[in-house]
Amino acid sequence: MNFDPTTGLIPAIVQDASTGTVLMLGYMNAESVAKTRETGLVTFYSRSRQTLWTKGETSGNTLAFVSMTPDCDQDSLLVLAHPAGPTCHNNTPSCFAPYSGIATGDLSFLIELQDLLLTRKRDMPEGSYTSKMFAKGVDKIAQKVGEEAVETVIAAKNNNDELRYEASDLLFHLMMLLVEKGMTLQDLVEELRNRHSPKG
Repeated sequence: MNFDPTTGLIPAIVQDASTGTVLMLGYMNAESVAKTRETGLVTFYSRSRQTLWTKGETSGNTLAFVSMTPDCDQDSLLVLAHPAGPTCHNNTPSCFAPYSGIATGDLSFLIELQDLLLTRKRDMPEGSYTSKMFAKGVDKIAQKVGEEAVETVIAAKNNNDELRYEASDLLFHLMMLLVEKGMTLQDLVEELRNRHSPKG
């Protein structure tokens, strides 16, 4: 990698490995690159404080390192990571508000909801319905998905308003089950894409 000869830094664009959302831009030096690979948490070099800083070291909103790829000129990096909670200090998933990934329009709300579920599972706030479900574990969540699936089937025989309501419940609880199992909506997208890709 071609670090800047004066500063020793290289710009690093961080992208959500699951959703493709561009999360933030930071700067790295050789030491922060090494620490990122060693610890599994994305670590930058702070130009203002002139020291290393691991994203989320105070807020808990870390970036779990997945991969790091230089561009064609070797003078910038694309870092893929799994965010734990909001990445931006403004408490949004991305510093490039609202989003800049594969989800567009109203569908971006699903990514926002998924990030919220990830945060609830991590923080387990008292009084939260999702916290209570996560505390009961995969069996209870899976049972709830089954119940919502049955209610969706019944609603499909009635009217679209009822179907929309029950299908929304089903999708929400399915997303909760995915989070419980360490999966994301993008895992489903990739599975469906693989099924429909040309064979041979």
